Amino acid sequence: MLESGSHESAKFLPAREVTGARFRDAGRRGKYLLLTLDDERELVVHLGMTGVLRFRDGPPDDSDPYLRAWWLLAADSNAGVGEETLEFADVRRFGRLRVVPAGDYSSIPTLRDAGPEPWDPALTEKLFWERLRASKRAVKTQLLSQRPVAGVGNIYADEALWRAQINPKVTRLGRERAGDLLEAVQHVLAQGVDNGGTTLRDYRNAEGGQGENQHRLLAYGRAGQPCLRCGETLRSGVIDARTSVWCPTCQAR
Repeated sequence: MLESGSHESAKFLPAREVTGARFRDAGRRGKYLLLTLDDERELVVHLGMTGVLRFRDGPPDDSDPYLRAWWLLAADSNAGVGEETLEFADVRRFGRLRVVPAGDYSSIPTLRDAGPEPWDPALTEKLFWERLRASKRAVKTQLLSQRPVAGVGNIYADEALWRAQINPKVTRLGRERAGDLLEAVQHVLAQGVDNGGTTLRDYRNAEGGQGENQHRLLAYGRAGQPCLRCGETLRSGVIDARTSVWCPTCQAR
């Protein structure tokens, strides 16, 4: 059984709605964590840029200024489990929580409309190309919308576009180029997972450690430095309110 509490921000208040329920399962869809409850509801967690879920022995750490929500997990003497707290800490407060009927994401448009997972066998080159064609916005913006494929953030969008040699501002791709981009997305996401994530400032994994993928980035954060493929100076610009980095030679429009 859960006791819970949260920061007074409306983004974290839903933590209190699950008091008295039990966690039954944990899953993921795109950039969302889905915690199944025993009452036909789900706690949907978006970590944002700096959020982290962590377990703590005993009560919540009230001294942590970045603690946004917590769930006190009742002790189970039969299983030999003592009191623990599941904490949601978030330095920059870009994360948020929602409680919804299990499987009903109609109130969370980004989750509701998310495309296939990157390694879903159903996500073929043709399907990915068709999803990209459904919008006239810049390809970088489309990736961040989550609609062509789920789970791509700003860092991995820049990395994938660089790897596929596609300019982030283009609005149309042929089927073959779309296939190149899909392959690049799958590659950079797999690399990020293998390297434990990308830690630029505050990111921590579930064990509290930093990722290592920041040492493998080839485009993101390297504006003004030589392209590692052709030597041209990488450029930076804002595309639909998101900073982007690309090579003007390798990724020419």
